[in-house]
This record gives sequence, C-alpha cells and structure tokens, in this order.
Amino acid sequence: MSHAAMLRTPLYDAHLKLNARMVPFAGYEMPVQYSSIIAESKAVREGAGMFDVSHMARVSFSGEGVEAFLEQITTNDVSKLGDGQGQYSMMPNHGGGIVDDIIVYRITSDHFEVVFNASNHAKDVAWSNQFMPSTVTMSDKTADTVMVAVQGPSARKIVASLSDNPTAINEAAMFEVVNCKIAGVDTFAACSGYTGEDGYELIYSNSEAETVWNALLEAGVAACGLGSRDTLRVEAGLPLYGHELTDELSPIAAGLGWVISKTKSFNGSVAINKAREEGTATKLQGIKLSAKRLIAPGMKVYLGEEEVGEVSSGVVSPLLDTGIAFAFINSEIKQGTEVAIDVRGKREPGVVANKRFFKRA
Repeated sequence: MSHAAMLRTPLYDAHLKLNARMVPFAGYEMPVQYSSIIAESKAVREGAGMFDVSHMARVSFSGEGVEAFLEQITTNDVSKLGDGQGQYSMMPNHGGGIVDDIIVYRITSDHFEVVFNASNHAKDVAWSNQFMPSTVTMSDKTADTVMVAVQGPSARKIVASLSDNPTAINEAAMFEVVNCKIAGVDTFAACSGYTGEDGYELIYSNSEAETVWNALLEAGVAACGLGSRDTLRVEAGLPLYGHELTDELSPIAAGLGWVISKTKSFNGSVAINKAREEGTATKLQGIKLSAKRLIAPGMKVYLGEEEVGEVSSGVVSPLLDTGIAFAFINSEIKQGTEVAIDVRGKREPGVVANKRFFKRA
C-alpha cells in the first residue's frame, strides 16, 4: 500500500510537529519513534509516556440480547461484568483458534463497548455480523474518535491532574471506566494499557484530538511510538495478534487459559476445552539471550542439535540490556533450560524463562 493510500489518525499532524518517524502499520501511517526506542521505553518505565492508538477499532454493541450475543462470540465471562467494568477477552473461531483478542466494556446491561485490533477491524466486524441477532445494533466509532494510551508509574497521577474527577481516576481498578473531562474534553477513560504499567486509555472526540494530546505533553508525558510499544509489551509478557495469537493457534498454547471461561459454551469452546484437557504440543515461553541481539519472528530454537521451537516475537530490552523473545517451544521443556536461537546462521545461547520478563511490584 502506498503512503498516499494509507489512513491517518486525527493526531497525524501532531506527530509531524514532534518530528516523528512515520511508518506503515495496519493500513495507517503511524509514528514508530520520536526520539529513540530506548529513551521512549525508559520514559514509560520511569515516568509516563503516551501512544496514539487511534488506529485500533472502537465498536459499540447495544440492544436486547447483547450480553448473550457477546457471551457466544467471546471466551471470557461477560456476565461477570458490572456497569463501568471491562475485561480482556478473545473472539474464537469454531476450530479453537482466535479471530482476535479484544477488550469488552459493559456500560449498561444493554450497551457494551469493544476494542478490536487495527489489523483485524474489517474481519472482526464481519465475524460479529454472522452471529449478531436482529435486536442488537453495532455502531463503529473508530473514525469519529481518538484513542490515546497514557502509561507509566506517573500516568495515573498526571491524568488525574487534568481531570474534573481526580478521585475516580486515582481510585479506579484495572479495566474500570471513568467518564470524565480530561483537559476540558469529555473522555471515556479506561484503566488499561499494553506496557505492563499502570495507566489509562483515553477515548474522546476526534474534533478535540490535539487538545488532550497537547495537555498531556505540557504535563510532562513523553510521546512514544510503535517501536517502544513493542519493546514494552514483550518485556511485560503481553501477546500481539498475528504473532502469539492467530486463527490457527490455540490460546491454550499461548498461555491464555485465564481468559477462557470454564463454565459457558461459546464458539470454539469444544476445541479449546480439549486443548486445555489434553495439553498442546508446544507452548509459549520466554527466552532470555546472553547477548544483546535482536531476535526476529520465525527464528528457530534449538536444544542441543534438536530444533524444538520457533520465535514469535523478539526485541532488545532496554530494561534488561539484552535480547529477549517469545517462542512456541516443545511443551516438555521447562524454564531454566539452556537453549539457543539461530540468529542468521549463528547459534546465540539463552535460557528459557517466564515470559513476563518485567512485572511492576
């Protein structure tokens, strides 16, 4: 796709003002970095950084029977949500693979907001339409809104300082929603993110795109791009669709059984429950290299001379100052096992580790 044919978020001009390096991503021109991936990663780990995630799809489902519909097409227990609460979940296919991983927010008993991955926007809408009853209405809000993720140990305090309801912002639990004004702009503030840090994802009108963004900049939040976002999510052990989740891979192999209901029936539940009971041939593990080498998806993992797995994601971690990766490897291999990754013909030694390389105390 040429640059001319790509979409732009409402914050495109704001990125250019900050001299961001723009790259194609999921059909959009997106900032990959402003200063450097290392500096932006450290800004999030040490203070607060923000990401334009307006390319992600924001869809509203409402009407009679909407909860039952969402129970059918998602893995997590929607019925456990109260008003103003959200949950991480997945939309499975009938074979037990994953159409997408998503976040579901309950506004009221007959109104839910759902966030899809940008690359799966059209696919998710088409998949949902297959099962949506006539009493349920779907409204796509992506083009009309902006979504900014503010992340880091100082993120909550800064968002609260710009809010007309600081108490609610400071006290909200994970995936809880606060409807408030941020920098005077009506905002859907969801306590969530993709870095392993505390923070908020802020959704508001595209007509006010730079109002909130600039207020956050002035408050000391660093603008961050896709490069640091990928590094931060791998450090935190968080999956990316197309890498750790696909239409063919079982979420059980990816270690995501915790977001799969054990009590309800849903699309693909038979296949997923079978994988849970019988286990999978491979499972997702972390690998920490001895060297500061960038590891790419598709690189092979070896135990001695035996190929035992394949890398799904890899980065150089600014936090650990070494190469780290996710890999689907033989399920019998335990953490602490010494392995090697073939990095362009050279076997780089490493050790199998918990895929949550970083966890905020």
